[in-house]
Amino acid sequence: MRARHEPVLLAESLEALAVKPGGLYVDGTLGLGGHSRAILGRSAPGGRLVAFDRDAETLAEARAALQAGDAVRFVHADFRSIPEVLGALRADGILLDLGVSSVQIDTAERGFSFQAEGPLDMRLDRSRGETAADVVNRMRERDLADVIYRFGEEHASRQVARAIVDARRRGEITTTTELAAIVRRAAHGRPGLDPATRTFQALRIFVNQELDALGDALRRIALCLAQGGRFAVIAFHSLEDREVKQAFRGLAREGFRLVTKKALRPGDEEVRRNPRARSAKLRVLERAA
Repeated sequence: MRARHEPVLLAESLEALAVKPGGLYVDGTLGLGGHSRAILGRSAPGGRLVAFDRDAETLAEARAALQAGDAVRFVHADFRSIPEVLGALRADGILLDLGVSSVQIDTAERGFSFQAEGPLDMRLDRSRGETAADVVNRMRERDLADVIYRFGEEHASRQVARAIVDARRRGEITTTTELAAIVRRAAHGRPGLDPATRTFQALRIFVNQELDALGDALRRIALCLAQGGRFAVIAFHSLEDREVKQAFRGLAREGFRLVTKKALRPGDEEVRRNPRARSAKLRVLERAA
């Protein structure tokens, strides 16, 4: 049975996008469609949605769940493809939720979670690219340490990389729980944070190239907005949020307006209901000219 999925900052996202009937909207990170369902409801009658996801399995599930007919165009692609897919069309609102969904994390065979045993995969698109197992078993120790430090901000990155290399000499590392145990012996998390958290984050970001040219992609996507259109981005860790903040500040000097001077955060009630929302930050931009 699927884990219950709750879209993060849902009410705030709808308000940020200023969704109106008959508008054209883009969900660049569809997931299981929680945000999209709400956008379709508020944009009726006549609203249209273009929904992207690089995870083919999740895309198929969302398509079946939404049952929106011709109102939605589903695209199996990364959100960086938005400008090419939209072409000359201009959107009234674009939403990106940059986090990995709870469903992906809780599905052990996807390999994202260190709390349940599964294969070391971590690919959002399982049809292409190298897995986390490929990385930890093949990458040079120095490069592995760099990845863990850069994308996980793990100060014990060298110790973790050394422990991984020592372990793989005895045999390939193939499961999430095996890797987590290695990392825990080499690193120490702060209170309330599992020592494996940062390394798993780093590997996921690296495997999926989540930060590759992100700032440039945000700039290109913003140009797909109609005049008065809104661009809302939800980030879940400081590296992503920094890219969003810098890109939006640059665009604010080029015919765009910052709707949010500071990032919006989930309220206490949402965090109690959905603890994974606690690190979410929402930033919003409007095309003024």
